Amino acid sequence: MNATWRGTRQPPAGREPDAPARFDQVLAHASADNRAALATYLPAGYPTQAQNLRILQRLAEVTDVIELGWPYSEPSLDGPVIQKAAAQSLAAGFRVHHLLESIHSLTASPASVLVMAYYPPLFKYGLDRAAHDLAQAGAAGVILPDLPIEEADDWLTAAQQRGLHTVFVVAPSTSDARLARISSAASGMLYAPAVAGVTGSTGPLHHALPAFVQRLRTATRLPIGVGIGVSTPAQAQAVSRIADVTIVGSALIRAIDAAQGTRRQGEAAADFARTLTTGLHRPDTPRAAA
Repeated sequence: MNATWRGTRQPPAGREPDAPARFDQVLAHASADNRAALATYLPAGYPTQAQNLRILQRLAEVTDVIELGWPYSEPSLDGPVIQKAAAQSLAAGFRVHHLLESIHSLTASPASVLVMAYYPPLFKYGLDRAAHDLAQAGAAGVILPDLPIEEADDWLTAAQQRGLHTVFVVAPSTSDARLARISSAASGMLYAPAVAGVTGSTGPLHHALPAFVQRLRTATRLPIGVGIGVSTPAQAQAVSRIADVTIVGSALIRAIDAAQGTRRQGEAAADFARTLTTGLHRPDTPRAAA
């Protein structure tokens, strides 16, 4: 366990659950508060490891879930904003122990941590070793955007042995039979893209997103997270009305990039996340007291 959390938003009182159970608890608390949980994405080691740790501490004061990216030089799902941030992390000397350090730095915070990882670096590191080290550091699970369910058995075995959630990104074109297989293997949540294509879109959300989320709900009892293309508070609010988790990445990185100085970057991250949270309470019942 890390040192006592000193932020303004405190972790739940009582016995600390294990990381995957804590993730489930964070989402359940958000649902009980009649709102979507907020998840924010940041590559580990970005802009540098020291700056990353400071930004994460401020971000954890506001956000429910932090998705920490495992920087990779050949991402298939990332647009230019996240590609640039990951490249900056790699150029600054990123190593896997920096990812583990960043995860561990949040274990006493109110936020739960998922790792967003492409399969090649995970495989190169070693599936059993990765599952062990990520669990030991305090990660709740791993999002694998490029791992087909047909090739996932080895990772699923390693993750299940360590109690990690495995979150799959599900394309709208997925067949019913394949969706059923993904739903039975996944844990934690399913991840639905809000737009077609790569991350970083600043255009409108896909018109068929509500219908797609409803289709996912018929296939699973897992929470549904929506990201990839959620870039404004208004879009975050729209997503919160249909999903359990609203996920924002590129827009957060733009806000950090626009800030000058290490301290201002942390403040910019927290301020941007705060603008998103104001719209996440659903309008059908009164907003809970702060």
